[in-house]
Amino acid sequence: MKYEVKSKDIILYESDLRLGQTLDCGQAFRWNKIGENTYSGSYLDCPLEISGSDGVFTLKNTTESEFLSIWYDYFDLGTDYSALKKSYGCDPVLKAACQYSPGMRLLRQDSWEALVSYIFSQHNNIPRIKGIISRLVEHYRHFPTPYELADETVESLGFLRSGFRAKYVLDAAEKVASGLISLSVCKRMPYPDAKAELMKIKGVGPKVADCVLLYGMHFTEAFPIDVWMRRVMQTYYPDGLPECVTGTEGIAQLYLFNYIRNLEKDDAKG
Repeated sequence: MKYEVKSKDIILYESDLRLGQTLDCGQAFRWNKIGENTYSGSYLDCPLEISGSDGVFTLKNTTESEFLSIWYDYFDLGTDYSALKKSYGCDPVLKAACQYSPGMRLLRQDSWEALVSYIFSQHNNIPRIKGIISRLVEHYRHFPTPYELADETVESLGFLRSGFRAKYVLDAAEKVASGLISLSVCKRMPYPDAKAELMKIKGVGPKVADCVLLYGMHFTEAFPIDVWMRRVMQTYYPDGLPECVTGTEGIAQLYLFNYIRNLEKDDAKG
């Protein structure tokens, strides 16, 4: 990875990044495609427009300080994905999955935003999740803090049209705002303990907890299991994942989820 400052922009050189594969794969819900190879989104209250392909990207109106303090970590630019994908090559299914999505990266999101987003994701689809998050941010003019949401009620959050999920988000806000659950402490816990801690929140089961741990706290060993991944495990890995993914099971899950889901969709069309 290399970068340079060009006027008010940052030019990023990164061969292991494709915007659509990374920003449209269902791991984050505040990104929208606004043009050919161009996306607009936010990390908390810091907006970004990013465009590019073929290993060259422009982060528009971004200072070097913002790039290094926010976007470098957010796009996980400190991880060598070429080496990671090479290590996954020991397994034929994973190798094919990496070849299918060579520019996919794990986004390192904010833990509170990930918790709220993945509570809203339950039994939901990506367009509806994006709609809920968009209405939430529009209402507050920023991504609300736990303290702000803790003052709400199920009725006052009716504008979100989030259904049963509202009461779970309120429980999360109340527990985090009161200090009963500390997300910063969770980040420092061993993975099983952090998962158990998050599951003290109403509506947070194993899958949502793993999503928060993986996408919001960078526990790369977290392995969210949904309908698709259960099918992947039953079909391809009945005896468990190969040893080459140990410690990065969550990143392997990203490749496998995107590959198998789209492969089956393509087969259905054919």
